[in-house]
Amino acid sequence: MDRIFSIICAFAVYFLLMLVIGWRTSKKTLNDKDFFLGARSAGPWITALSAEASDMSGWLLMGLPGVAYLGGMKEAFWTAVGLIIGTYLNWFFVAKRLRKYTIHAGDAITIPEFFTNRFKDKSRVLALVSVIFILVFFTIYTASGFKACADLFSSVFGLDYFYALLLGVAIVLAYTILGGYMAVCSTDFVQGSLMFAALLVTAIIGIASMGGVSGAVTTVGADFLNPFHNNPAQPFGTMNVISALAWGLGYFGMPHILVRFMGLRSNHDVKVSRRIAMVWVVIAFIGALLVGALGRAYLVTPLAKEAAETVFIATLMQMYPAFIAGIFLCGILAAAMSTADSQLLVAASAFSRDVYLGFLNKKADEKQTLLMSRITVVVIAAIGVFIAMDRNSSIFGLVSYAWAGFGATFGPLILLSLFWKGTTRNGALAGLITGGVTVIVWKQLHGGIFELYEIVPGFAVCLLLTVLVSLLDTPNNPEVEAEYEAYEKLGD
Repeated sequence: MDRIFSIICAFAVYFLLMLVIGWRTSKKTLNDKDFFLGARSAGPWITALSAEASDMSGWLLMGLPGVAYLGGMKEAFWTAVGLIIGTYLNWFFVAKRLRKYTIHAGDAITIPEFFTNRFKDKSRVLALVSVIFILVFFTIYTASGFKACADLFSSVFGLDYFYALLLGVAIVLAYTILGGYMAVCSTDFVQGSLMFAALLVTAIIGIASMGGVSGAVTTVGADFLNPFHNNPAQPFGTMNVISALAWGLGYFGMPHILVRFMGLRSNHDVKVSRRIAMVWVVIAFIGALLVGALGRAYLVTPLAKEAAETVFIATLMQMYPAFIAGIFLCGILAAAMSTADSQLLVAASAFSRDVYLGFLNKKADEKQTLLMSRITVVVIAAIGVFIAMDRNSSIFGLVSYAWAGFGATFGPLILLSLFWKGTTRNGALAGLITGGVTVIVWKQLHGGIFELYEIVPGFAVCLLLTVLVSLLDTPNNPEVEAEYEAYEKLGD
């Protein structure tokens, strides 16, 4: 009981800190632009850690270690490599150009609004289709974060899964609704730091407890830790490697990461943010992989297959005194919450600005739009709770599906919009629809070529159709081309 009480105290301190941040930033949230993009005032440190914390979610501390715990380094390692490469390329090629173009194109503060302004789509069909896919895939993604919260509270405190789920959701909703973008970024900064420390320290202690690196390799098994070793009992061939590396493609289409680029206070901050983000990502992945793989030997009681995603929780509970374990367990909660809050905010902004204001109530003022966005947060969260109620669902599986959906639906279009003047509105629409539908259909098929991760065919189809339709389409109107040329000439 004393141990549980100490952990509860640690969680209470963490919750109080998150709610105070949300309350303080709510005072600065005066309009929808503040709520959705923080008036483009975030600095490089907050932007970098917020982007990576919202990116990784409970998947980093539960899903990925669970994969490493069950199958060793093969799939987990190659997935991490793909994500590291994707992170760098996204910061290098997209961040600065997207921030610059969204300001130039009518000061767009959402991705659907950027598409509308970029292609002068007076019908707003591009925005409507974009919002539909955002709502679908973010609901799935948000459910993964809610499930991570529920698994944490259920495992640590012995709470009924349903009540554990509601508790996690309540905390996320409280500060997301209060403060909006800057509340999310500020809490993500704290949460990203906590996630980083929890992974790094736990991995180091785990290795030290086994007698150093050589001792850990001997104890766990060299083959288990070797990403190039192919166990005939668990074959991992070329298609599997391609699928794992393809996770990197998802970054170009992640709305909750892209808005971090848009919210930077200056393009001059991009390089600093990129460096901070890359250091965080590389070390965090190394920690997650080691925690999962070392858990095979470190844990006194082996985990059942269905409980593999709780390997980090079990390791923390065994490794640390109660209060310290509680603080680091908050890292898992931080990972889940930092993504869920970001996704709720992006989905709410997309619906309230691009559907409510664009179609349902074009005369709505800022207060009405802000109220609708907060209502949308609650509705999406409710649907996410319904999905997360399936206790047998996998955090890794939910994230994988949503990641593919966003990467294939938006990734090629973001790149083409920023780098190719010839992209047309009809080409963009064709790519959006076919990319998203390909992911949904491919996910339902199994065997042979359909074992390939659905982001690969989805991304390829979206890219191909956008280019082909744009080439066959009538040329862009002069206003679109003139705006693109002016954007290309803009300095930093």
